[in-house]
Amino acid sequence: MFRAFRDDGTPIRLINVLFIKVESLMFKIAIIGCGNMGLTYARSFLQFNLVTRENLLLVARDKHHARELRKLDLGKVAGGIDKKIADYGVIILSVKPQDFHSTVPGLTKYLQPHNVVLSVMAGITLSRLHQSLQHRSIVRAMPNTPAQLGMGVTAFAASSEVNIHQISIIDNLLNTTGRTILLENEALLDAVTALSGSGPAYFFYVIKNMIDAGIRMGLDESVAAMLVKQTMLGSFHLMNQSPHSLDQLIKAVTSKGGTTEAAFRAFTASRLGENLQEAIYAAQRRATELSQSE
Repeated sequence: MFRAFRDDGTPIRLINVLFIKVESLMFKIAIIGCGNMGLTYARSFLQFNLVTRENLLLVARDKHHARELRKLDLGKVAGGIDKKIADYGVIILSVKPQDFHSTVPGLTKYLQPHNVVLSVMAGITLSRLHQSLQHRSIVRAMPNTPAQLGMGVTAFAASSEVNIHQISIIDNLLNTTGRTILLENEALLDAVTALSGSGPAYFFYVIKNMIDAGIRMGLDESVAAMLVKQTMLGSFHLMNQSPHSLDQLIKAVTSKGGTTEAAFRAFTASRLGENLQEAIYAAQRRATELSQSE
C-alpha cells in the first residue's frame, strides 16, 4: 500500500497516483447507492484522476434520484442495475444494509468473474456477500465519516480470490479519502467499526460535554465552543508530533495539587476510562451481532 503523511498526520494522497498503472487510470467504476459516502467516493476518484466521468457510473435508487445525480455531472447515471454493470471492473456497494436484500437479484443477474465488488455496508460479512451474490471476488471495507473531507480512515478485508493487483487498485481508491489499513482477519472489522467507524461520535460527545461545562461555568456558548475546539485541534497536533507517550503528555499538563489533578481525581472516581472502554466493547459486540444476523 502506497501512502505518505505530513508531520501533522494529514495524508499526502497524490502519491497514490504515481503508483497506479496506466490501465488503472482508465478503470471503470460503478457505484450502487449514491448517498453521502457513495458521492464522497465519486468526487474523490475524479479529484485524483483515478477515473474519468465517462468511466464512472452512478446507479440511482429511482428516477427522481437519477435526475438529481445528473445535475451533479459526476459521471454516467443509471436508473437501476442492468447488464451494463458487468463492464465495470470495480462495483461499489454503498447502499444501506437494510436495502442490500433488494439489491441482490439485479446485481447477481449480471455479475461476471472479473468484477470486483467493494462493499462499504456495515455488518454484512464476506461470507454473506459471497452467498447472496454468488460471487467470489469481494472486498469489505469500513470507512468513517471524516472520509467526506479526505481525512477518514478505512480498514478493509478481501476474499482469497481477490489478487494483489486488484487489492492495490482498491487500496488506491479508498486512499483518496484518507488512510487505509488492510486486515488479514475480517473479524477485526467489528473492532474497527466500534473504534473508528463509531469513533467520531465519541469525540463529538466529549466535545459537547466540555462545551456544556464551559457554559455552566458562565462562558458564552460561542466562547466555550472556540476554547474547546481549538484545544482539541492543538492537542491533536501536539500528540501527533510529540515524541512522548500519551501518559507522558498527560503528566506534563498535570501539576501536583493543581487543577488538572483535581479533574483526574474525578475521572478516576467515576471510572471514566473504564466506562469509555466498556462502551466501545459494547459497540464491538453490537457490530458482531449485526454481522452474524441474516
